[in-house]
Amino acid sequence: MKNSKLTIKDLRVRFGHKQAIKGISFDVYQNEILGIIGPAQSGKSTLLKVLNRTIELIPGAHTSGQVFMDGQDIQKLSNVYKLRRSIGIVSPLPVGLPLSIYDNVAFAPRMAGVRKKRDLDDCVERCLRQAALWDEVKTRLQTLGTRLSGGQQQRLTIARALSHEPQVLCLDEFSIAIDPVTTMRIEEVLKELRSQMTIILVTNLVQQARRLADRTAFMFNGELVEIDDTKVIFSEKAAVRQTYEYVNGVFG
Repeated sequence: MKNSKLTIKDLRVRFGHKQAIKGISFDVYQNEILGIIGPAQSGKSTLLKVLNRTIELIPGAHTSGQVFMDGQDIQKLSNVYKLRRSIGIVSPLPVGLPLSIYDNVAFAPRMAGVRKKRDLDDCVERCLRQAALWDEVKTRLQTLGTRLSGGQQQRLTIARALSHEPQVLCLDEFSIAIDPVTTMRIEEVLKELRSQMTIILVTNLVQQARRLADRTAFMFNGELVEIDDTKVIFSEKAAVRQTYEYVNGVFG
């Protein structure tokens, strides 16, 4: 039996009178890549914001239901910053801090109290290697991160997220603004990271979910239509006809 890292129970989210998520329930397993697919306005990105409680920063957002991490209700955690370090999010477009490449990655460890240069150096190298960026930037770590190419900035964003040592890494359309070659490099990185953490991958590219995800969830109009092993979701064995039609491009 697989161990659950996250458990979502009857989660509902609304913005004013608009329902964004309509009572969804499912588990995310330890050390899996869970793909989440579905058309725009399905509630996919909203779900990620709930998981690390950045939904609380959005005016007019109201949530109900429960989310548990390792059996603990995240809404009852008093240290929300610690939660956000544990559940990291990489946004669709890379947003680099106006700092050097080195300081982008070292920022979070410094804020957590790491002061020794050797420890910071080790952390920066480890995270940049995990993000498949080290070999490209190791001789120019003092260059502004914002001067990197789009694909490099996205990988820098991933390295920065990894510097928090998250237990869960959420990626929201990470490949929307980068080229296919860079996308494939990051996908290989994610496959390697799966042994160290749980990964939730929101993507509009259904074939990306097919390549990467152990299981795939299909969301539509704020509802969870189906969740199953990826090979089932992408076959005629999908339990819901709507799932089959979406992954085969009948609509979307």
